[in-house]
Amino acid sequence: MTPNEKLKIARQLAKLGVDIIEAGFPATSVSEVEAVKLIAQEVGNATVDEDINGHVPIICCLSRCRKEDIDKAWEAMKYAKFPRILFFIATRFNDIEFGLEDATRSEREFLYEILGEIIKAGATTIGIGDTVGYCLPREFGQLVADIKANTPGIENVIVAIHCHNDLGLAVANTLEGISSGATEVDVTINGIGERAGNASLEEVVMTIKYKEMLLGGLYTGINTRHIVMTSKMVEEYTQMQVQPHKPIVGDNAFSHESGIHHDGMLKNKTTYEIMSPEDLHLENLVIFEYILLCSGRQTLKAKLIELGHNIDGKELNDLFWRFKSVAETKKVITDDDVLALVSN
Repeated sequence: MTPNEKLKIARQLAKLGVDIIEAGFPATSVSEVEAVKLIAQEVGNATVDEDINGHVPIICCLSRCRKEDIDKAWEAMKYAKFPRILFFIATRFNDIEFGLEDATRSEREFLYEILGEIIKAGATTIGIGDTVGYCLPREFGQLVADIKANTPGIENVIVAIHCHNDLGLAVANTLEGISSGATEVDVTINGIGERAGNASLEEVVMTIKYKEMLLGGLYTGINTRHIVMTSKMVEEYTQMQVQPHKPIVGDNAFSHESGIHHDGMLKNKTTYEIMSPEDLHLENLVIFEYILLCSGRQTLKAKLIELGHNIDGKELNDLFWRFKSVAETKKVITDDDVLALVSN
Protein backbone atom coordinates (compact mmCIF):
# COMPACT_ATOMS: atom_id res chain seq x y z
CA MET A 1 0.00 0.00 0.00
CA THR A 2 1.09 3.60 -0.51
CA PRO A 3 1.86 5.75 2.56
CA ASN A 4 -1.41 7.65 2.01
CA GLU A 5 -3.44 4.42 1.80
CA LYS A 6 -1.77 3.20 4.99
CA LEU A 7 -2.64 6.49 6.70
CA LYS A 8 -6.31 6.17 5.71
CA ILE A 9 -6.47 2.61 7.02
CA ALA A 10 -4.70 3.64 10.25
CA ARG A 11 -7.37 6.32 10.79
CA GLN A 12 -10.06 3.69 10.23
CA LEU A 13 -8.35 1.28 12.65
CA ALA A 14 -8.29 4.01 15.30
CA LYS A 15 -12.00 4.59 14.68
CA LEU A 16 -12.53 0.84 15.01
CA GLY A 17 -11.00 1.09 18.47
CA VAL A 18 -7.89 -1.08 18.19
CA ASP A 19 -5.38 -0.63 21.01
CA ILE A 20 -2.16 -0.87 18.99
CA ILE A 21 -1.59 -0.22 15.29
CA GLU A 22 1.48 -1.97 13.88
CA ALA A 23 2.22 0.60 11.22
CA GLY A 24 5.15 -0.88 9.34
CA PHE A 25 8.80 -1.90 9.14
CA PRO A 26 10.87 1.30 8.58
CA ALA A 27 14.13 -0.52 7.79
CA THR A 28 12.68 -1.99 4.60
CA SER A 29 12.26 1.18 2.52
CA VAL A 30 12.00 4.97 2.43
CA SER A 31 8.28 4.55 1.68
CA GLU A 32 7.81 2.58 4.92
CA VAL A 33 9.58 5.30 6.92
CA GLU A 34 7.26 7.89 5.40
CA ALA A 35 4.15 5.79 6.10
CA VAL A 36 5.05 5.13 9.75
CA LYS A 37 5.99 8.78 10.32
CA LEU A 38 2.66 9.98 8.82
CA ILE A 39 0.67 7.58 10.97
CA ALA A 40 2.66 8.49 14.11
CA GLN A 41 2.10 12.20 13.50
CA GLU A 42 -1.54 12.19 12.45
CA VAL A 43 -3.18 9.12 14.02
CA GLY A 44 -0.85 8.75 16.99
CA ASN A 45 -1.75 12.15 18.44
CA ALA A 46 -5.46 12.68 17.88
CA THR A 47 -8.87 11.18 18.55
CA VAL A 48 -10.52 10.26 15.26
CA ASP A 49 -13.99 9.39 16.54
CA GLU A 50 -16.06 11.00 19.29
CA ASP A 51 -17.62 7.60 20.06
CA ILE A 52 -14.37 6.25 21.52
CA ASN A 53 -13.88 8.86 24.25
CA GLY A 54 -10.47 10.29 23.48
CA HIS A 55 -8.91 6.97 22.51
CA VAL A 56 -5.46 7.44 20.92
CA PRO A 57 -3.89 4.12 19.87
CA ILE A 58 -0.31 3.06 20.48
CA ILE A 59 1.61 3.29 17.20
CA CYS A 60 4.02 0.41 16.84
CA CYS A 61 6.62 -0.52 14.23
CA LEU A 62 8.83 -3.52 13.62
CA SER A 63 12.59 -3.61 14.06
CA ARG A 64 15.21 -6.30 13.88
CA CYS A 65 17.71 -6.33 16.74
CA ARG A 66 20.16 -4.17 14.79
CA LYS A 67 21.21 -0.64 15.66
CA GLU A 68 20.51 0.74 12.18
CA ASP A 69 16.99 -0.74 12.22
CA ILE A 70 16.31 0.66 15.69
CA ASP A 71 17.51 4.15 14.69
CA LYS A 72 15.24 4.18 11.63
CA ALA A 73 12.31 2.89 13.65
CA TRP A 74 12.68 5.52 16.34
CA GLU A 75 13.12 8.32 13.80
CA ALA A 76 9.70 7.43 12.36
CA MET A 77 8.00 6.57 15.66
CA LYS A 78 9.08 9.44 17.90
CA TYR A 79 6.21 11.68 16.76
CA ALA A 80 3.51 9.45 18.31
CA LYS A 81 2.01 10.16 21.72
CA PHE A 82 2.40 6.47 22.62
CA PRO A 83 5.24 5.02 20.50
CA ARG A 84 6.25 1.37 20.62
CA ILE A 85 8.98 -0.61 18.85
CA LEU A 86 8.48 -4.34 18.41
CA PHE A 87 11.79 -6.22 18.24
CA PHE A 88 11.70 -9.68 16.78
CA ILE A 89 14.18 -12.51 16.72
CA ALA A 90 13.79 -16.27 16.42
CA THR A 91 13.90 -18.73 19.37
CA ARG A 92 13.85 -22.12 17.70
CA PHE A 93 17.01 -23.69 19.16
CA ASN A 94 18.55 -26.03 16.62
CA ASP A 95 22.37 -25.98 16.32
CA ILE A 96 23.05 -22.22 16.33
CA GLU A 97 19.60 -20.80 15.42
CA PHE A 98 18.12 -18.59 18.16
CA GLY A 99 15.08 -16.33 18.80
CA LEU A 100 11.45 -15.73 19.86
CA GLU A 101 10.10 -16.23 16.37
CA ASP A 102 8.80 -19.79 15.82
CA ALA A 103 8.29 -20.21 19.56
CA THR A 104 5.89 -23.12 19.05
CA ARG A 105 8.73 -25.36 17.80
CA SER A 106 11.28 -24.17 20.36
CA GLU A 107 12.63 -26.15 23.34
CA ARG A 108 10.48 -25.26 26.37
CA GLU A 109 13.25 -24.86 28.97
CA PHE A 110 15.20 -22.60 26.65
CA LEU A 111 12.08 -20.49 26.07
CA TYR A 112 11.57 -20.00 29.82
CA GLU A 113 15.22 -19.01 30.20
CA ILE A 114 15.38 -16.53 27.31
CA LEU A 115 12.02 -14.98 28.18
CA GLY A 116 13.16 -14.54 31.78
CA GLU A 117 16.28 -12.73 30.59
CA ILE A 118 14.25 -10.52 28.24
CA ILE A 119 11.94 -9.55 31.10
CA LYS A 120 14.94 -8.77 33.35
CA ALA A 121 16.32 -6.57 30.57
CA GLY A 122 13.17 -4.40 30.72
CA ALA A 123 10.62 -5.81 28.26
CA THR A 124 7.03 -4.97 29.13
CA THR A 125 5.41 -7.28 26.57
CA ILE A 126 6.62 -10.68 25.41
CA GLY A 127 5.34 -12.27 22.21
CA ILE A 128 4.74 -15.94 21.51
CA GLY A 129 4.70 -16.64 17.80
CA ASP A 130 3.22 -19.61 15.97
CA THR A 131 5.13 -18.27 12.99
CA VAL A 132 4.44 -21.16 10.62
CA GLY A 133 0.92 -22.02 11.79
CA TYR A 134 2.14 -25.34 13.17
CA CYS A 135 0.06 -25.85 16.33
CA LEU A 136 -3.24 -27.44 17.15
CA PRO A 137 -5.29 -25.27 19.54
CA ARG A 138 -4.68 -27.52 22.55
CA GLU A 139 -0.93 -27.46 21.85
CA PHE A 140 -0.84 -23.68 21.59
CA GLY A 141 -2.95 -23.20 24.69
CA GLN A 142 -0.65 -25.52 26.62
CA LEU A 143 2.41 -23.59 25.41
CA VAL A 144 0.97 -20.30 26.70
CA ALA A 145 0.02 -21.92 30.02
CA ASP A 146 3.49 -23.48 30.39
CA ILE A 147 5.25 -20.18 29.69
CA LYS A 148 3.07 -18.39 32.24
CA ALA A 149 3.75 -21.10 34.84
CA ASN A 150 7.52 -21.39 34.36
CA THR A 151 8.94 -18.02 33.26
CA PRO A 152 10.53 -15.87 35.99
CA GLY A 153 8.88 -12.43 36.18
CA ILE A 154 6.07 -13.30 33.74
CA GLU A 155 3.49 -11.84 36.13
CA ASN A 156 4.93 -8.36 35.49
CA VAL A 157 4.50 -8.32 31.70
CA ILE A 158 1.82 -8.60 29.03
CA VAL A 159 1.74 -11.93 27.20
CA ALA A 160 0.99 -11.43 23.50
CA ILE A 161 0.33 -14.08 20.86
CA HIS A 162 0.84 -14.05 17.11
CA CYS A 163 -0.75 -16.88 15.11
CA HIS A 164 -0.45 -17.77 11.43
CA ASN A 165 -3.05 -19.66 9.42
CA ASP A 166 -1.11 -22.30 7.48
CA LEU A 167 -3.41 -25.06 8.77
CA GLY A 168 -6.48 -22.82 8.99
CA LEU A 169 -6.19 -22.71 12.80
CA ALA A 170 -5.01 -19.15 13.48
CA VAL A 171 -8.30 -17.95 14.98
CA ALA A 172 -8.79 -21.16 17.00
CA ASN A 173 -5.20 -20.96 18.31
CA THR A 174 -5.66 -17.28 19.20
CA LEU A 175 -8.81 -18.03 21.19
CA GLU A 176 -7.11 -20.93 22.94
CA GLY A 177 -4.14 -18.68 23.72
CA ILE A 178 -6.28 -16.04 25.42
CA SER A 179 -8.19 -18.75 27.27
CA SER A 180 -4.80 -19.83 28.66
CA GLY A 181 -3.85 -16.36 29.88
CA ALA A 182 -2.59 -14.23 26.99
CA THR A 183 -4.04 -10.70 27.08
CA GLU A 184 -2.81 -9.20 23.80
CA VAL A 185 -3.44 -10.70 20.36
CA ASP A 186 -1.97 -9.90 16.97
CA VAL A 187 -4.68 -9.89 14.32
CA THR A 188 -5.15 -8.54 10.79
CA ILE A 189 -8.15 -7.20 8.90
CA ASN A 190 -9.57 -9.92 6.63
CA GLY A 191 -6.89 -12.29 7.96
CA ILE A 192 -4.29 -11.01 5.48
CA GLY A 193 -0.65 -11.83 6.14
CA GLU A 194 2.37 -13.91 5.21
CA ARG A 195 1.55 -17.08 3.21
CA ALA A 196 -1.93 -18.24 4.34
CA GLY A 197 -2.37 -15.15 6.51
CA ASN A 198 -2.80 -14.34 10.19
CA ALA A 199 -5.64 -14.55 12.70
CA SER A 200 -8.56 -12.46 11.43
CA LEU A 201 -9.57 -9.50 13.61
CA GLU A 202 -13.23 -9.74 12.71
CA GLU A 203 -13.46 -13.45 13.53
CA VAL A 204 -11.59 -13.16 16.84
CA VAL A 205 -13.55 -10.07 17.94
CA MET A 206 -16.99 -11.43 17.07
CA THR A 207 -16.25 -14.81 18.67
CA ILE A 208 -15.25 -13.05 21.90
CA LYS A 209 -18.38 -10.89 21.68
CA TYR A 210 -20.77 -13.81 21.29
CA LYS A 211 -18.90 -16.31 23.49
CA GLU A 212 -18.02 -13.87 26.28
CA MET A 213 -19.48 -16.03 29.05
CA LEU A 214 -17.69 -19.19 27.90
CA LEU A 215 -14.42 -17.24 27.65
CA GLY A 216 -14.53 -16.11 31.25
CA GLY A 217 -15.99 -12.67 30.62
CA LEU A 218 -13.36 -11.59 28.07
CA TYR A 219 -14.20 -8.56 25.98
CA THR A 220 -12.56 -6.13 23.55
CA GLY A 221 -12.94 -2.40 23.04
CA ILE A 222 -13.59 -2.82 19.33
CA ASN A 223 -16.54 -0.90 17.86
CA THR A 224 -17.93 -3.71 15.72
CA ARG A 225 -20.07 -1.32 13.65
CA HIS A 226 -16.87 -0.21 11.88
CA ILE A 227 -15.66 -3.71 10.99
CA VAL A 228 -17.28 -4.02 7.55
CA MET A 229 -16.13 -0.59 6.38
CA THR A 230 -12.57 -1.35 7.55
CA SER A 231 -12.65 -4.69 5.75
CA LYS A 232 -13.75 -3.07 2.49
CA MET A 233 -11.03 -0.39 2.73
CA VAL A 234 -8.32 -3.03 3.19
CA GLU A 235 -9.76 -5.10 0.35
CA GLU A 236 -9.71 -2.08 -1.97
CA TYR A 237 -6.21 -0.83 -1.09
CA THR A 238 -4.50 -4.23 -1.06
CA GLN A 239 -6.46 -5.62 -4.03
CA MET A 240 -6.81 -8.85 -2.00
CA GLN A 241 -10.39 -9.92 -2.56
CA VAL A 242 -12.38 -11.29 0.36
CA GLN A 243 -13.88 -14.69 -0.45
CA PRO A 244 -17.70 -14.56 -0.52
CA HIS A 245 -17.97 -17.21 2.22
CA LYS A 246 -15.48 -15.47 4.53
CA PRO A 247 -17.00 -15.36 8.05
CA ILE A 248 -18.32 -11.99 9.27
CA VAL A 249 -17.36 -9.82 6.26
CA GLY A 250 -17.87 -12.07 3.20
CA ASP A 251 -20.71 -11.17 0.83
CA ASN A 252 -22.51 -14.40 1.74
CA ALA A 253 -22.01 -14.14 5.51
CA PHE A 254 -25.60 -12.97 6.07
CA SER A 255 -27.27 -14.16 2.87
CA HIS A 256 -29.56 -17.16 2.77
CA GLU A 257 -30.13 -19.28 -0.33
CA SER A 258 -32.31 -22.16 0.82
CA GLY A 259 -36.06 -21.67 0.76
CA ILE A 260 -36.29 -23.51 4.10
CA HIS A 261 -33.77 -21.08 5.57
CA HIS A 262 -35.68 -18.09 4.20
CA ASP A 263 -38.89 -19.35 5.74
CA GLY A 264 -37.16 -19.83 9.09
CA MET A 265 -35.65 -16.36 8.92
CA LEU A 266 -39.06 -14.80 8.31
CA LYS A 267 -40.39 -16.48 11.46
CA ASN A 268 -37.37 -15.89 13.69
CA LYS A 269 -33.99 -14.55 12.53
CA THR A 270 -32.10 -16.45 15.22
CA THR A 271 -33.16 -19.71 13.55
CA TYR A 272 -30.27 -19.40 11.10
CA GLU A 273 -28.25 -16.37 12.32
CA ILE A 274 -26.09 -16.51 15.42
CA MET A 275 -25.05 -12.86 15.05
CA SER A 276 -27.07 -9.71 14.64
CA PRO A 277 -26.35 -7.78 11.41
CA GLU A 278 -27.00 -4.59 13.41
CA ASP A 279 -23.83 -5.25 15.44
CA LEU A 280 -21.91 -4.86 12.18
CA HIS A 281 -23.89 -1.83 11.00
CA LEU A 282 -25.76 -3.95 8.46
CA GLU A 283 -29.29 -2.92 9.42
CA ASN A 284 -30.25 -2.36 5.78
CA LEU A 285 -28.78 -5.61 4.53
CA VAL A 286 -31.08 -7.33 2.05
CA ILE A 287 -31.03 -10.98 3.07
CA PHE A 288 -33.33 -12.12 0.28
CA GLU A 289 -31.04 -12.86 -2.65
CA TYR A 290 -32.81 -15.23 -4.98
CA ILE A 291 -30.17 -17.66 -6.17
CA LEU A 292 -30.99 -20.40 -8.69
CA LEU A 293 -33.99 -22.50 -7.56
CA CYS A 294 -33.60 -22.21 -3.80
CA SER A 295 -36.29 -19.75 -2.72
CA GLY A 296 -39.79 -20.64 -1.54
CA ARG A 297 -43.19 -18.95 -1.91
CA GLN A 298 -43.09 -17.31 1.51
CA THR A 299 -39.75 -15.68 0.72
CA LEU A 300 -41.14 -14.35 -2.56
CA LYS A 301 -44.27 -13.13 -0.81
CA ALA A 302 -42.17 -11.31 1.82
CA LYS A 303 -40.11 -9.65 -0.92
CA LEU A 304 -43.27 -8.60 -2.79
CA ILE A 305 -44.69 -6.98 0.37
CA GLU A 306 -41.38 -5.18 0.87
CA LEU A 307 -41.70 -3.87 -2.70
CA GLY A 308 -45.28 -2.74 -2.11
CA HIS A 309 -47.28 -5.64 -3.62
CA ASN A 310 -49.46 -7.83 -1.41
CA ILE A 311 -50.12 -10.82 -3.69
CA ASP A 312 -51.61 -14.13 -2.53
CA GLY A 313 -53.43 -17.25 -3.66
CA LYS A 314 -53.40 -18.33 -7.32
CA GLU A 315 -51.79 -15.07 -8.42
CA LEU A 316 -48.86 -15.68 -6.06
CA ASN A 317 -48.58 -19.28 -7.23
CA ASP A 318 -48.50 -18.28 -10.91
CA LEU A 319 -45.95 -15.56 -10.18
CA PHE A 320 -43.82 -18.02 -8.20
CA TRP A 321 -43.50 -20.45 -11.10
CA ARG A 322 -42.66 -17.63 -13.52
CA PHE A 323 -40.07 -16.50 -11.00
CA LYS A 324 -38.61 -20.03 -10.92
CA SER A 325 -38.43 -20.07 -14.69
CA VAL A 326 -36.42 -16.86 -14.73
CA ALA A 327 -34.20 -18.15 -11.89
CA GLU A 328 -33.15 -21.08 -14.09
CA THR A 329 -31.50 -18.71 -16.54
CA LYS A 330 -30.06 -16.10 -14.15
CA LYS A 331 -27.67 -16.63 -11.24
CA VAL A 332 -29.13 -13.75 -9.21
CA ILE A 333 -32.56 -12.18 -9.54
CA THR A 334 -32.77 -8.55 -8.42
CA ASP A 335 -35.64 -6.46 -7.04
CA ASP A 336 -36.07 -4.98 -10.52
CA ASP A 337 -36.55 -8.48 -11.96
CA VAL A 338 -39.26 -9.20 -9.38
CA LEU A 339 -41.03 -5.94 -10.18
CA ALA A 340 -40.87 -6.75 -13.89
CA LEU A 341 -42.52 -10.13 -13.22
CA VAL A 342 -45.31 -8.39 -11.29
CA SER A 343 -45.92 -5.83 -14.04
CA ASN A 344 -46.17 -8.65 -16.60
